[in-house]
Order: sequence, then structure tokens, then C-alpha cells
Amino acid sequence: MVVASVFNPYFVQLKILSIDYHFLPDLSTYFVQHALFISAIFNLLRVLVFPHSCFAFPFDLTNLFHLRYLEVERFDCPPESISKLQNLQTLIQHEQCGSYITVPGTIWLMKNLRHVYLGSPSYLPSPRISELEIGILPNLEELSGLCSFSCTNDVFKSIPNLKRLMVRVSCSKEDVMTKRLIDMSSLTKLEALKCFRNAWEAISIRRFSFPTSLKMLTLTGNYLFPWEEISTLALLPNLEKLKLKESPATGEVWRLSDDDKFQSLKLLIFSYLHFQHWEASSDSFPNLKRLVLKNCSFLREIPTDFGEIGTLESIELHYCGTGAEDCARKIEQEQEDMGNNSLKVYIHNSRGN
Repeated sequence: MVVASVFNPYFVQLKILSIDYHFLPDLSTYFVQHALFISAIFNLLRVLVFPHSCFAFPFDLTNLFHLRYLEVERFDCPPESISKLQNLQTLIQHEQCGSYITVPGTIWLMKNLRHVYLGSPSYLPSPRISELEIGILPNLEELSGLCSFSCTNDVFKSIPNLKRLMVRVSCSKEDVMTKRLIDMSSLTKLEALKCFRNAWEAISIRRFSFPTSLKMLTLTGNYLFPWEEISTLALLPNLEKLKLKESPATGEVWRLSDDDKFQSLKLLIFSYLHFQHWEASSDSFPNLKRLVLKNCSFLREIPTDFGEIGTLESIELHYCGTGAEDCARKIEQEQEDMGNNSLKVYIHNSRGN
């Protein structure tokens, strides 16, 4: 009954279609197995969503010329014919049926792509289409899921207008991060960068060359950077948000020198960091607005000078030790005693309560 209804003139004009395998398993399977028929019937389709599925990518879906948005939950790697979707602007593949996604080289022919989200580590091939032609994606603004092996100068130069990037930093045999520089300096419009890592081999932050345009940086995972290398991020003149999560740094003390000044930083978030001492002054973060500490249970104190940061609006602590909590309360009380009631301290799940 449901399948037969596609002949209804209403469905022929359909432009948005979402197929949920849990609620309509037969219809979902039918669409995948008869993609050629479907692409002919729904040739005006603009949006197509396949949640909760794990099939080989239906080649004939690439005949949907007008498609702008394609979202799939679990398909195999996209075929080379995906480049036929010349109007596609958003491609989302939450994860692959295997462990990696290999993106076909023909993606460099899809000039209208703006947003690409790949849930599994993804290999993006060289943009060199032929000896005389190098592909370029002039409209791509967001790329998520790129494996560090594909972070090459050739790739970055072919996505010159990228604004948001998420990289999965692995340490496989094919991707020896400890010996190779990731130079992002050609991404002159990059504003937000997230890097995830799940290996335990130490690497140096000096292996990364960040663009000066960067405003938001998130480092998640076990990079094992020395804290003095984290301090070099102060050289990024436009950095406004810095998030360090799940032990990216190693060492008990983060000591900032007088020259280490995060001039533009407004938000600083630490989550699951294991350092014990933090030595800094108000001059280290002159424009900080929010300080958020989550599960930093080993941290014994917060620099008392932070109360002198005129822009600081809040300090938030989630499951931190009593030493850090006491310091936060002391900073708040000192500011209140001086008539400054704008600084607020929020302690969640306080061990002192």
C-alpha cells in the first residue's frame, strides 16, 4: 500500500523525503533496492534522509540531480558517481558500516558543496584530477571527520574558504603523526577547529601550524602535550574560545610566563585534565569572560589574580576538588567586598555540600 502510493501525483512533486527504517523497514529496504525506480519517480527531490540503515550506497540515487541535502546513517563509502549530484550542498554520513570512509576523488568536482559531515575517520584523496587539472571546492565552509593522513597542503589549498574543520588525529601505520607536520596556514578563513585523538603516543603541538584566523579551538584526547606547548597557543591573535578535553596535556603544573598572554580569549573550558597547579596572572587572560572547569579533580587552586580580570563574568566548576572550589569562592567574596557583584561563581555537585 505504501509503496504503491508513490504513483500519487503528490509524491511525484515531493521535494523532502525522510525514510525511517525502524517505523517503515519494508519501505526503507524497497527504496534502497529499487533506487533507479525511485530516482525516476522523485526526480524533483531536494532533501533525502536515510536514518538507521546499513546498506551499500545506492548508485542510482546519484541520478537525483536536484538534490541539495543528503543524510544517511550507515552506508558504505560513497561511489564515484556521487559527483553527478552537482547541486548537492550538504552531505552527511553519520558513520560507515566499516571503520573508515574513503571519499571518492570525484568529490572535487562537486563545486556547490558547503557542508560535509563524515562520522567515521575519512580519507580525502588528492585534489589532483589529472596532470593539468586540480580540483577545488570553492564553496565548502564546513568539513567534519577528516583523518589527519589527509591533512595535506594540496587538500587544504583546494578548500580555501573553509570556516569549520574537525580532524581525527590517529596514529596508525599509515599516519605517523609524530613525524609529519600538519600545516593549516593556507586555511586563511578557518575560524573553528576541533581535533580528536584516541592514541597514547606523545606528539608535539609544534607539529601543527594553525592559521592566525582561528577563533575557536578544541583539543580532545591524549596528545600528551607538555603544558609549556599549550602556552604557545597564546600566539594565535584571534583565538576567542579554547577547549581542552580528556587529557590533551601532560604534567602537574601549567605555568604561564609574563609573555604568555591570550589577548582575545573570552571562553576557557577545561574538562578531565589532571594538572594540580595553575600559575598565571590576570594579565594572562585580559579579556576572559567565562572560565569553566569540569572534572578537574586534581586541581588544587585557581589563580587568585583572576578576580582582577575586569571582563570576567563567571567561574563554573563541575566535580572539581575542594581546593579549586575554595579558591573560586574566595575570589568571588573578595570581589564582592570591593563592590564588584558582576562576577558569579557556580559550583555544581560540590563536594562541600
